[in-house]
Amino acid sequence: MLDSFILSSITFVYFGAFVLYLLMMVMARDILGRIATIITWLAFFAQTLAIVLRWIRSYELGIGHAPLSNLYESLIFFAWAITLLYLIVEKRTKNRTLGPFITPLAFLAIAYASFSTDINEGIQPLIPALKSNWLIAHVITCFFGYAAFGLSFGLSLMYLIKQLDSPEKGNRFLAIIPGKRIVDELNYQMVVIGFLMLTLGIITGSVWAHSAWGSYWSWDPKETWSLITWFIYASVIHSRLVRGWKGKRIALLCITGFLCVLFTYFGVNYLAGLHSYAKS
Repeated sequence: MLDSFILSSITFVYFGAFVLYLLMMVMARDILGRIATIITWLAFFAQTLAIVLRWIRSYELGIGHAPLSNLYESLIFFAWAITLLYLIVEKRTKNRTLGPFITPLAFLAIAYASFSTDINEGIQPLIPALKSNWLIAHVITCFFGYAAFGLSFGLSLMYLIKQLDSPEKGNRFLAIIPGKRIVDELNYQMVVIGFLMLTLGIITGSVWAHSAWGSYWSWDPKETWSLITWFIYASVIHSRLVRGWKGKRIALLCITGFLCVLFTYFGVNYLAGLHSYAKS
């Protein structure tokens, strides 16, 4: 189908953007960064078109639901959301050095979705419990939260790498990264955005669970790990506001938090529970 072909094709486009962003930093050539940005925008628009086409095709098949219901569709949406947030940050900051840290996440998500033999990319009918408008609200808020945490992860890596810089070294790769204070502040902003979106995701998921199963909370593995992730990022915000933590300690906490996000997203899908779609 056209949507699947577009999505599998832009896997290589995202990889090409990553290579260009990386070369921009290694060679200190801004033209390579500008080309990478154009390519990333083209890939984003193509991905948006593919998602819309898949949504239309679901109605043509008589299934009719937003393409957010299984592992394949969620990976595609995660790549779309993290690319959108990155492009907004790039436009706002007028700096492309986050590109080589974020485009690999979009590339890996789509590559796994498109080429893994364990994932069924077919459009599947929803089970009765999932036939709710809360599905869209819950998935969108959660995955924009994950995307913001993905940017925080990239910024945390940038901060730790920037610590290796010094005037004596004169390393062009390190010198092109913004100052540690700027990276740290932007990292905190991404954590706040992600925390708010994840909070909304948990709330909408609880309301949805009550309407579907009659219970707001069932300690399903994904619910439990979502709560653990929420507490980790709550501790990041608490440490920043109350204890005044900045810099390396916040970066390490954010990396730990994103590893927890990855386990919440992937690991618990292979455990029995209401959210398990390991075979979908």
